[in-house]
Amino acid sequence: MSEQRIEVDRVIAAEPNVIFEVLRSPEGHVQIDASGMLMSSTGDPASAVDDRFVVHMDRDSLRDFDLGEYDVTVVITEFDQDSHIAWTIDGQMQPPIGHVYGYRLEPVEGGTRVTSYYDWSDIHEHYSEMAGDIFPVISETNLRATLGILARTVAPGASRPGA
Repeated sequence: MSEQRIEVDRVIAAEPNVIFEVLRSPEGHVQIDASGMLMSSTGDPASAVDDRFVVHMDRDSLRDFDLGEYDVTVVITEFDQDSHIAWTIDGQMQPPIGHVYGYRLEPVEGGTRVTSYYDWSDIHEHYSEMAGDIFPVISETNLRATLGILARTVAPGASRPGA
C-alpha cells in the first residue's frame, strides 16, 4: 500500500469465473458495495476495455460531501476474463478525476485470492491540489468489507480456504 493506493486481499472459496461474473456486472457492483454509496445500476455486464455502465449513487453514507443522488458512468480500463478487471469513473466532476478501482483474481488451493485495489496516483492535474481533501474516497475498511460481502455472495456458508 502506498500513500495513493489501497490494496487488500482475501481468499474466497469460489472459482475465479464465478467471482468475475459478479465483478463485471453492474448489479454485482451494487450488491457487494460496502460503502453504502451504490444504490442501483443500469447497463450490461462488461466484456471488454472501454465498456460502460451507469451506477446510481448517493454519497450520504459517507457524510463527507452532500452531492445528493447522482449517476456515474463506470468505464472499464482493464479486462482480462476471470483474472483482472479495473475501471475509472466518468461523472459529475469534469474533467474525470482519474481514480481507479480494480480486482485481480488468482486461483489458489480451495478457491481464489481476490485482491481489491483503489488507486488515485494518476488523478487529473486539475484535482491534485484538492487530493488531500478528497482521497481516499473509500477506506481500507470499505475494501475489506466489500471482499467479505463478495465472499458471502459467491460462496454463502463456505469456510475461507486455509482458515
